Amino acid sequence: MRLALFDLDHTLIPFDSGMAWTRFLVREGGLDHQAEARYLDFCHQYVAGTLDIVAMVRANLLPLAALEPDQLTRWREQFEREMAEQLPDDAMRARVAHHLGRGDLCAVVTATERLVAEPFARAFGIEHLVATEGVLVNGRPTGEIDGLPCFREHKLARVQQWLTALHAAPDTIAAFDESFFYSDSINDLPLLEAVTHPVAVRPDERLRVHAVQAGWHIL
Repeated sequence: MRLALFDLDHTLIPFDSGMAWTRFLVREGGLDHQAEARYLDFCHQYVAGTLDIVAMVRANLLPLAALEPDQLTRWREQFEREMAEQLPDDAMRARVAHHLGRGDLCAVVTATERLVAEPFARAFGIEHLVATEGVLVNGRPTGEIDGLPCFREHKLARVQQWLTALHAAPDTIAAFDESFFYSDSINDLPLLEAVTHPVAVRPDERLRVHAVQAGWHIL
C-alpha cells in the first residue's frame, strides 16, 4: 500500500491559504484593515523559523468568536466557491490525480487551521485532512488549539495519530510499501525525512539546499 501526503500552502496551492482567507474577511467586513499586515508579520516569522504557532492561531481565530456561527458558515461557503475558481490546473493537481487514480491513501497535512484548509482539500478531491484543530464552543472559535498544532515535528506526530485512528490502514508511515510527502518548507523536514519519497515543491532556500544535498526530487 502507498501513502501520499501533501502540504497545502505554496505546495498544493501557489499561495498562502491563510492570507487568502484574511483578505476575504477584510473585504467582507469581518476583520479590520490592519489584519493583513498582522498576518504578513506571522508569515515573515514562519520563513525566519521563529513562528509561535499558538500565537498565530489565536490571532487568526479569536476575532471570529464575535461572529454568529451561521454567518461564519456562509462566509466559509462563499470563500470555498471563490477559491475553487482560482486554483490552477497545474503539475500538483496532476500529481494528486495520479496518486488518487492508483488508489494511494492521500491526505493534506498542514499547519493551517482546519477551518481554512478544508475547502482546499475538498477542491482537490482529497478525503483526509490532517490540520491544526481550533477549539470550537457552540460553533464559535475560541482561539485555542485542540491537541498538538500540525507544525514542524508535531506534523509527523499528527500523521501518526491519524494513521492509528484509521484502523484499516498501516498504523505507521514505515509500514507502507511507499510513502510520499510534498512540501515547500524546511519546517516540514521531520516529515520529509520520514517518507520513502520526499519531494520539494517550490522549495524555500534552506529546503532547496537540503534537497539537492540529499538527492531529493524537486518540483
